[in-house]
Amino acid sequence: MAKRKTVKKTVGDWANNHDHRVCIGDALVKAASLCGQRGARLTQIRRRVLELIWSSHRPIGAYSLLKVLKKERENAAPPTVYRALDFLLEQGLIHRIQSQNAFIGCADPNHQHYGMFLICTDCGNAVELEESKIDCLLNSSALSQGFVIESRTVEAAGLCPQCQIN
Repeated sequence: MAKRKTVKKTVGDWANNHDHRVCIGDALVKAASLCGQRGARLTQIRRRVLELIWSSHRPIGAYSLLKVLKKERENAAPPTVYRALDFLLEQGLIHRIQSQNAFIGCADPNHQHYGMFLICTDCGNAVELEESKIDCLLNSSALSQGFVIESRTVEAAGLCPQCQIN
């Protein structure tokens, strides 16, 4: 097994030692505000699913969400979770991590953007990126081929700063 090199960087968004209640609280306030502005209904179950997704920075799958919800509501069923996920995706409050068929909270749901993610293969945390240079390069490369991008997700797997140190 290759030895990991030590990287002297701040862990920033990768830090797993912060209070997730702040992340959850911010996400729920933004969600309520955006849904109110859009006339969309943030039901109790949709709110709870969003809360569960934001409970860590690791992508979470629908059946893991269902497992938690079943403990709280015995009548929770897969369609309940999938409908909530569809709503949250439609409102831009979460993103789907294609490679894991899992979901992560959107850091900035105030405007439409494409998902670009760095996913740690060791701890499982994921960070959303917004990088206009990558967007421009991808769009211009596609256009040079006569291709129009309708949807996309960019996922890069590797080691976060904290896992490189450990």
